[in-house]
Amino acid sequence: MGLKLMRRSNSQKSQHRWKIKVFVMILLGFFFGTLVMETQYSRIRMLALLSTPTVQKPKIAFLFIARNRLPLDIVWDAFFQGDEENKFSIFVHSRPGFLLNKVTTRSAYFLNRQINDSIQVDWGEASMIQAERILLQHALMDSLNERFVFLSDSCIPLYNFSYTYDYIMSTPNSFVDSFADTKEGRYNPKMDPLIPVQSWRKGSQWAVLNRKHADIVVKDERLFPMFQLHCKKKPLPEFWRDQYVERERKGWHPVTYKLADATPMLIQSIKDIDNIYYETEYRREWCTSKEKPAPCFLFARKFTRPAALRLLNMSALGLYHEETSNV
Repeated sequence: MGLKLMRRSNSQKSQHRWKIKVFVMILLGFFFGTLVMETQYSRIRMLALLSTPTVQKPKIAFLFIARNRLPLDIVWDAFFQGDEENKFSIFVHSRPGFLLNKVTTRSAYFLNRQINDSIQVDWGEASMIQAERILLQHALMDSLNERFVFLSDSCIPLYNFSYTYDYIMSTPNSFVDSFADTKEGRYNPKMDPLIPVQSWRKGSQWAVLNRKHADIVVKDERLFPMFQLHCKKKPLPEFWRDQYVERERKGWHPVTYKLADATPMLIQSIKDIDNIYYETEYRREWCTSKEKPAPCFLFARKFTRPAALRLLNMSALGLYHEETSNV
């Protein structure tokens, strides 16, 4: 009897061990099967990502020419926050040795955005052109930059990023101001015949260039040296300069917009400009985009920091909400 009980107990233990082995084998099979499935899924997902690369939209390069820091960086910070697809890049030309760090700018968008080969710029001389060429040279290194916008340290945006991007990208053309310059003393006859007097034009340096034209400006080795030789500023007597500035401030477009000037009505009056009259050529140009009427200006200058911050606080620039777009 004792022997039979012992045999039966051993048999039960053997069956129990067998069941455990079967259960362990099932668990191992499930584990390795799951592991193989996950590995295959990861490979398929990786191949799918590699076969469908993310399409990056063309970018606008914002090229700032500043004396030192950018006093309106907070206004531009609000503007750039409207871009959620990385459709812009920033380059700043400031005095040699100046750094945009956490001490000199309050906007993360401008940190270390200064170029490292800047030059000393003198107003009214060819050094301003050289600074623009340096900025373009840096911006052209990014193949995604398709438009190049020149801005001063006193410029403010009039619309939000989305509207501005769509407006600039709505045409393959550059936005360049050009009209006949009839004032004496500006043209130097020594420029002839490379730059004949009939080709002498005037225009704002705050232009928007497409990539083709930006590349032409950077590679030019014929016209720019001529400007370096013959474009020199003539200093004005101090008393005459003061009278000139005061006379300008009494006109419709003051030299500098100060705190008292910064009102929503001022911004709206600039936005409402839809045509430009060129007195020297007796012609008027109406601003259009995609063959529809459009505002002429996307940016405005010259604004002091208090004036710009007041406009921002009043939401007069519309940087925090969508503008009604007609482009």
